[in-house]
Amino acid sequence: MPLSWNEIKQRAIVFSKDWESETSEKSESQSFWNEFFNVFGISRRRVASFELPIKKANNKQGFIDLLWKGTILVEHKSRGKDLDKATQQAKDYFPNLKEHELPKYILVSDFQKFRLYDLDTDTTTEFELKDFVSQVHLFGFIAGYEKRVYKDEDPVNIAAAELMGKLHDRLKEIGYTGHDLEVYLVRLLFCLFADDTGIFNKGIFWEYIDRHTKEDGSDLAMHIASIFHVLNTPPERRLKNLDENLVQFPYVNGKLFEEPVQPAAFDSKMREMLLEACGFDWGKISPAIFGSMFQAVMNQTQRRNLGAHYTSEKNIQKLIKPLFLDDLYTEFEKVKGNRNRLNELHQKIANLYFLDPACGCGNFLIITYRELRDLEILILLELNKSGQLVTDVNSIIQVDVDQFAGIEYDEFAVRVAEVAMWLIDHQMNVKVSNEFGQYFVRLPLKKAAKIVHGNSLWIDWESVVAKEKLNFILGNPPFVGKHLQNAEQKADMERIFAGVKGAGVLDYVTPWYIKAAQLVQDTNIRIAFVSTSSISQGEQVGILWQELYNRYKVKIHFAHRTFSWSNEAKANAAVHCVIIGFGLQDVDNKRIFDYADIKGEPTEQKVKNINPYLVGGNDLVILKKTKPVNNIPEMIYGSKPTDDGNLLMTDSEKNEYIRQEPYGEKFVKPFISADEFLNNKKRWCFWLKDIQPNEFKTLPLLMKKIEAVRKFRLASTKSSTVQWAQFPTLFTEIRQPNNDYIILPLHSSENRKYIPIGLFDKNNIVANSCSCVPNANLYIFGIITSEMHMTWVKYVCGRLESRFRYSNTIVYNNYPFPETANDKQKQKVETAAQTVLDTRAKYPDSSLADLYDPLTMPPDLVKAHQALDKAVDLCYRPQPFVSELNRIEYLFSLYEALSAPLLKVEKKKRTKKSES
Repeated sequence: MPLSWNEIKQRAIVFSKDWESETSEKSESQSFWNEFFNVFGISRRRVASFELPIKKANNKQGFIDLLWKGTILVEHKSRGKDLDKATQQAKDYFPNLKEHELPKYILVSDFQKFRLYDLDTDTTTEFELKDFVSQVHLFGFIAGYEKRVYKDEDPVNIAAAELMGKLHDRLKEIGYTGHDLEVYLVRLLFCLFADDTGIFNKGIFWEYIDRHTKEDGSDLAMHIASIFHVLNTPPERRLKNLDENLVQFPYVNGKLFEEPVQPAAFDSKMREMLLEACGFDWGKISPAIFGSMFQAVMNQTQRRNLGAHYTSEKNIQKLIKPLFLDDLYTEFEKVKGNRNRLNELHQKIANLYFLDPACGCGNFLIITYRELRDLEILILLELNKSGQLVTDVNSIIQVDVDQFAGIEYDEFAVRVAEVAMWLIDHQMNVKVSNEFGQYFVRLPLKKAAKIVHGNSLWIDWESVVAKEKLNFILGNPPFVGKHLQNAEQKADMERIFAGVKGAGVLDYVTPWYIKAAQLVQDTNIRIAFVSTSSISQGEQVGILWQELYNRYKVKIHFAHRTFSWSNEAKANAAVHCVIIGFGLQDVDNKRIFDYADIKGEPTEQKVKNINPYLVGGNDLVILKKTKPVNNIPEMIYGSKPTDDGNLLMTDSEKNEYIRQEPYGEKFVKPFISADEFLNNKKRWCFWLKDIQPNEFKTLPLLMKKIEAVRKFRLASTKSSTVQWAQFPTLFTEIRQPNNDYIILPLHSSENRKYIPIGLFDKNNIVANSCSCVPNANLYIFGIITSEMHMTWVKYVCGRLESRFRYSNTIVYNNYPFPETANDKQKQKVETAAQTVLDTRAKYPDSSLADLYDPLTMPPDLVKAHQALDKAVDLCYRPQPFVSELNRIEYLFSLYEALSAPLLKVEKKKRTKKSES
């Protein structure tokens, strides 16, 4: 067990005095370094070798004065000799050291001067022997102490996970698979971590593997099994004649090494892999990050993009700070200086209980636990400001891992989460040791986080943690869109949303909201989930939040509006997310975090209320409507061919067809899909709605195409498509307007300030990738082309990834057109709308995608739109709108006035006794 810092400093004083008066020469080096290591409670003979023969960089024979493999290389000279020369000599040994033997530190000395190189941080510290006591903290790594700031994507985390992945693959190749393999790897992970962080005496696992197993690996599994057995055996139950190299391993308990597993088998290459893994500084591994990476190595596909498979700490902080951490720190600042209140706060945090019902490898639980322990340390430091020596650190630490619980579907992730919680606990214990100068370790393990393996949507969450104890539910449940859900997930959805109309469109994340809302009834439990942004957009809002509002009476407490949930890993596809914090209480401090740049930092806004569109305003939901709320023309979808391309033609195909069958030209019409409309392309279709039967006889090429359509539809798995094989000359869905119409693409880039919208005549066939408004006029065109309408789109419409997914039933039919606009105001809108069209016409060779790209939009088109925006704004009110938020709040208030109340609490039907 490592010495306390107080003991180390006392020993350092004695060491300095003993050697300061000596005129030491190199011949006395062994005694010097033996005593140097003894300062830190480490036997030099056990960890480091003297005069190790090795070839130098120039291939000449050399001898390393002292090497602790993977930790420190020492080169010493007689007093007064050149330390620069000693440094270069030390570095010359590096090329012929194995990867896992390379040290993290170089120390050169002439017995009076010391120069320490930290190769990880590229820093150098030089001091004299008389100052050793003041610099002794630099050598904390020898005793097992080490401070570390974690980075989300530290190469150490990735390299270590990749190496474990290779070992996993090799074990799998030899037939060591399934549950035993998962348990075995998690145990090895614990030993590697324990070896570097003071759970074990530093380096004993590595030393044992290196020195006591054969190079061919044939006996390695046997020795590892012995270590695992010893770790699970209390000292009083161990054999009296147990090998002293095994005796030094502590009793761990915690059931980590309890379950019997089949022994593995190793070869020389696998042994080398394990030694290389031992060579990593596992004290630098973040349990929160490594856990997810470790899980990812089990999957060859995920491993290619290993950095993508963790939730970055920065994103976890976005959830836990507004959920509880900000409030705790605010309270801490208030009670500083008041001993009684500090003790009360300490008791409070020691009795907070957390549940992550989709915990994965435990990232949220790990970071939450670490933050709670950090706050506990601050409280204890404040309570011990007088500098009074704490005699027993164990008696003052109250926050423990058993305050945390999780549920996870993947068994391997469960095992990793359990161990990761112990690992972060130990890291925090090391931090306590550093702060209070007294070594603190929780061995044997007596408490554990409760991580339950199973389907969270079928498990009773109260069986995991009683709701009377529970304070917070948090996490990042899985996002799976309706089209990607498998049969089991669909069954989960049907079970949770039984009787909820339209629930089939909901994302798989939504049942966690319902389960949480059910659990927290009649409690003060607060909840926060990371979710796909789709649950605050489009038709999902009305279905999910009407249920949460009406049945469970929830209130939103804080929200992060759409942002990019990602890290900097190569090829990492960012997911667009929101974070929603909610509960039953109506809190005062409601906060919205908004992102001008979804990859940037948010701005915070305090509001009176947050609605499910994550906007300040009254609680409301917008449901599908089949007709517009205003008296305006209806919007419909375009026509769908379902033809396998046989009724469609490119420009060149159309010209070739007309060359061969000129009579058929009158049946060829321009075909306008979103791609053609936005990108200035041309495509054509056969529009045969009014063709006479006898006309087919003169069009054999067309007849071939029609026959191909018939065969394609007959081969379909959809019965409705098969039925349409009877009508191969027609589109399967025909909605072509009989007059001029407005066209609008269903999907459009979120980067455009305006969705490009156009006007066409009836001879242009609009495809089903667009919507259209028949009986169009410039006033309607002007309104839906404006910034006012675009604001509504941004908040209300659904998204495909981050792109707008425009819906007539949700967006257009619910949009509150100005009801009080007079003829003069409408005329100004029409004039401004025509100017937009005229300005576009100046650029015949540029597509709408070019014209509406924010970087290439022509200045005169920008000005034309600004004039249109102003004209539309004045149709709503004379006062200007100062912000987008100002606009949407105004539009929501208009919508409320136009619509019947949508949030009525449904009265439960009385049931007959026999039915109940």
